[in-house]
Amino acid sequence: METADRISRRSLVGGLVAAPLLAASPSKRANLASSPPNLLFIVLDDMNDWIGSLKGHPQASTPNMDALAKRGTNFTNAHCQAPLCNPSRASFLTGLRPSTTGIYGLSPSHRSVPALRDHVTMPEHFTNNGYTTIGLGKVYHMLEGQHRSREFQIWREPKFGPSPPKRLGGGDFGGTLVDWGIFPEKDEDLEDYKLADAAIEQLRMLPHDKPFLLAVGFSCPHVPCYAPAKWFDRIPLNEVVLPKIKHGDRRDTPEFSWYLHWKLPEPRLAYYEKLGELPARVRAYLAVTSYIDAQIGRVLNALEETGRMQNTIVVLIGDNGYHFGEKEITGKNSLWDRATHVPLIMAGPGIPKRSISDPAELLDIYPTLVELAKLPARTGLEGRSLVPQMHGQKRTAPAITTANQGNHGIRTDRWRYIRYADGSEELYDMRADPNEWTNLANDPEYRQRKEELARWLPKIDVPHAPGSAMRILTRSAYGGWLWEGTPIIPGQIPMEPYLGVFSPSK
Repeated sequence: METADRISRRSLVGGLVAAPLLAASPSKRANLASSPPNLLFIVLDDMNDWIGSLKGHPQASTPNMDALAKRGTNFTNAHCQAPLCNPSRASFLTGLRPSTTGIYGLSPSHRSVPALRDHVTMPEHFTNNGYTTIGLGKVYHMLEGQHRSREFQIWREPKFGPSPPKRLGGGDFGGTLVDWGIFPEKDEDLEDYKLADAAIEQLRMLPHDKPFLLAVGFSCPHVPCYAPAKWFDRIPLNEVVLPKIKHGDRRDTPEFSWYLHWKLPEPRLAYYEKLGELPARVRAYLAVTSYIDAQIGRVLNALEETGRMQNTIVVLIGDNGYHFGEKEITGKNSLWDRATHVPLIMAGPGIPKRSISDPAELLDIYPTLVELAKLPARTGLEGRSLVPQMHGQKRTAPAITTANQGNHGIRTDRWRYIRYADGSEELYDMRADPNEWTNLANDPEYRQRKEELARWLPKIDVPHAPGSAMRILTRSAYGGWLWEGTPIIPGQIPMEPYLGVFSPSK
C-alpha cells in the first residue's frame, strides 16, 4: 500500500531518469516544434470564477493564473458537467456525461461502474500512445488502488492537512472539516506546497526525449480554507466585498430547486449571517485562492527553468464552482452559474492568445488534448474539440451541467435554462440578469425559447450507478423524493444550523 506522501515509481519502458535534468540546450529547443507536446494539467478543487481573468470578484488576486490566461486561450464561459467533485472529474477524465455514466454522487469511482471498467480514460489514452503519465494529488476524486497504475504510471496519493487543534472559524459546528482562518505559519507547512514541490521534482527528473502528461490536483480552495497570515493580510476584514445577495430570491424558483442541496456539510447562509461570519468566510476563500495561485506560479516557473515551456501545453481548470450566498445558498450542488462556471485556460504550442465567451465544457478537454497532441482520435466521447473555437469558429452547442438524474442546466452565451426531475423549470437572460434573479420560465413570451433550449437536454439519462452514495437525490418507490436515502419532507426545517435544511422562502 502506498503511503499518502510518497511518490510511487513503477517500472516503465525505457525507465525514468532519476537524476535532475538541466534545461534543454539550444539544439534541443530547436527540435521542440517537431516533438509531441508535453501536457501539464492543473486541477483546482471548488475553484469558482473568482480569479482575475474571469472578473468573478473585484478583490481576487491571481497574477499567475492571469498571466497564463494572457499567454493562451481563456474560455470565459466554461462550465463543469456536474457541480460536485467526483462526478465532475469522472466526466472530464472519461469524456462522458454524468447522465451517461450514472455517476452523480461522491461515489462510486468510474472503475467501479461495470460499463466503464474497460473505458479508456484520458490519461490512459496518453499512456497507450507513448506518454509518461503522472498523477499527483487529487486528480480523480476517488480511485481504488488496484486501478491507479492503469490511469497513471506515476502516482502520488492526495494528502490533506495539517489542521489546527481546534476550529478557527465562527460557530460551534463540525470541527475543522468546514473551517477557515489563519493557519499555519508558513506556506511550506501546507500540503499543496508539498504537492507543488512534487510537481517541480517531476519536471526536473523527466527525460526530454519522451513526452509526458503531468496532472497536478491541488486541494485548494476547497474547505478547510487555511493559509498563512500574509495571504489574509491582503484584504482587511472590514474591507471584504461580499457577493450580491438578494434575500427572497428563491420565491420565483421551483421548490424542487432546494432538493439538489437539501442537506450539505456547509453551514447555511442564514447561519453565516446570524454569526456575522460571511465576510470572514469570503476573505478566507480569497486568501486561499491567492495562496494556491502562488503554488501554480512555482510550478510554471519550474516548467520555464527546465526548458519545457515552449513545448508544453498547460491546462488549468476548476472542477466546480461555489456559492457564497448567491441564490440564498452556500456551497455547491446547484445548476446556477455560481456552481457551474469555472476557469478553463489553455496555453502552449498551437494555442492562440485570445479570450472566448462562447460556451465550453470541461468535457471538451479530452478530445481537445487528443487533437493538439495529434494522437489517434477516440470514438464515443461526448465532448467536442475546442480547437475550432480557439481559431475563431463560432460554437452553437451549449454547456450542459447535470446534478443527479433528471436535473439539467443548459448554458448558452446568453441563456440559462434549467429543467428539474419533476418537470419544473427556470430560465434566465444572463445578459440582462447576470445574477439570475428573475426566473422567466413562467412567462408565456419565452415559451419558444424554452423549447429551443430544451432540445439540448441529454437524450441519455441513466439512473444512479450501483454503489452511488453521498449527495444523492432519488425518487422513492412511492413517488416522493429521498436525499441520501432519507425522505424529503417539504417545508420541514430541522433545528440543526450546520447539517439542517433551510426551507424555501415562499
